[in-house]
Amino acid sequence: MKRVDHNKAPLFEALKDYHSKNVVPFDVPGHKHGVGISEMADYFGSTMLELDVNAMKCLDNICNPIGVIKEAENLAADAYYADHGFFLVNGTTAGVQTMIMSVCQPGDKIILPRNSHKSAITAIILSGAIPVYIQPEVNEDLGIAMGISIESVERAVGRHPEAKAIFLVNPTYYGAITNVKAVVKIAHKYGMAVLVDEAHGAHMNFHPELPQDAIELGADMCAVSTHKTGGSLTQSSLLLLREGIVDVKTVRTTMNLTQTTSASYLLMASIDLARKQLATRGEEMLTEVLRLSRWAREEINKIDGLYAFGKELVGMPGVFDFDETKLGVNVRNIGLTGFEVYDLLRDEHNIQTELGDMYNVLAIISLGDTIESLTTLVNALKEIAVKHRRNEEIKLTKGILKNPDIIISPRDAYYSEKKIVRLEDAVGEISGESIMAYPPGIPVVTPGERISKEMIEYIKVLKEEKSLLQGTEDSYVNYIKVLGINMRR
Repeated sequence: MKRVDHNKAPLFEALKDYHSKNVVPFDVPGHKHGVGISEMADYFGSTMLELDVNAMKCLDNICNPIGVIKEAENLAADAYYADHGFFLVNGTTAGVQTMIMSVCQPGDKIILPRNSHKSAITAIILSGAIPVYIQPEVNEDLGIAMGISIESVERAVGRHPEAKAIFLVNPTYYGAITNVKAVVKIAHKYGMAVLVDEAHGAHMNFHPELPQDAIELGADMCAVSTHKTGGSLTQSSLLLLREGIVDVKTVRTTMNLTQTTSASYLLMASIDLARKQLATRGEEMLTEVLRLSRWAREEINKIDGLYAFGKELVGMPGVFDFDETKLGVNVRNIGLTGFEVYDLLRDEHNIQTELGDMYNVLAIISLGDTIESLTTLVNALKEIAVKHRRNEEIKLTKGILKNPDIIISPRDAYYSEKKIVRLEDAVGEISGESIMAYPPGIPVVTPGERISKEMIEYIKVLKEEKSLLQGTEDSYVNYIKVLGINMRR
């Protein structure tokens, strides 16, 4: 595809032009350029509230863009080597839902790894699709799931050649990359679409030393969180489409089923500017990001008991390549869990990392980081490794869960009659809810699955570690909804 001039930001420029005209507003939003919520305007600045406007002719409309939004979406598509791009203001969750609902009808099968984000499960419920789970590869030493093997994809496709799509997570939260090109080759042989949750890969297309993104490798659709690693505002993302298996009109229609008709122009303008910056300065900026990430890994690996894993994982099961901007630090050899280190970094050092798990803490290195911020992190980890070290190794006996038994479809389970039971009494029952720690938002159990003893034990560990759990109606996850019919073994 021929690249175009990316030095312009048509939506942002149109928004600035609107602002310069001092329009007298008699439309929504009701705060009328910030006058109606003066405390917020005083704190955040009046310009931000003056740019929080509604759709109008000069600013186009996200539901059927034909003006500046369309122009900005086309630029985004070009930047990512896609045929079509769509702005999202409900995060990559909206993109994942659109991808699956555009391809799968009720009863259609979709092949996906079990360590997919909860948005894939909600999309399966909305579409009525039937999940066929692939067990991701597991690194026992790190205590985390990686990508999926090509052999597991071949087995799943061989058993379910009628499936409509293969869904991938690329990269994983921890940076593992699957061999997308090989998956595409297998899927397209059977007429299956390849849908990719690339929430954590918005930056990868813009530096030659980073893994290739999925659209370049032949994927049919890809949802990208520009807000995570691309520089745009929280909640703003992109949906990218390669023409062929999936129809562009179907995608737009499907997206409009759940997308707001009152899209934030602040969010959309931030996507426009993030694309401009990545396309024109991305390689330069990401060169510095990689330098900082590599420096931090080297320094952390000098600390006794800590291991910052990286490119050396490539070639191991489920790791075709690795995104070095994900700085995962294994902490079990200092006798602490990742949950504990996560809390210590925040409470004692004023550092907010992305997540902690049983073995690891994860920091995201991105466009806004500096040597000062990385030095602060490294020094804090040094202090924690000395001050809080225990003379014991954390043993992970639970948490790496194998693929569950699916008894009925997630959609049928969601709409079934349910009863409430205590969590510890739920073993053997069929779940009517999801339970997950967020982040990373990967469900421990989802609707329609048989609840195992291992699931309950891991949920209890998450509760003991004060993880942020969600998915159940009971905010404290003492109870869970299960199917009311008798389906125990």
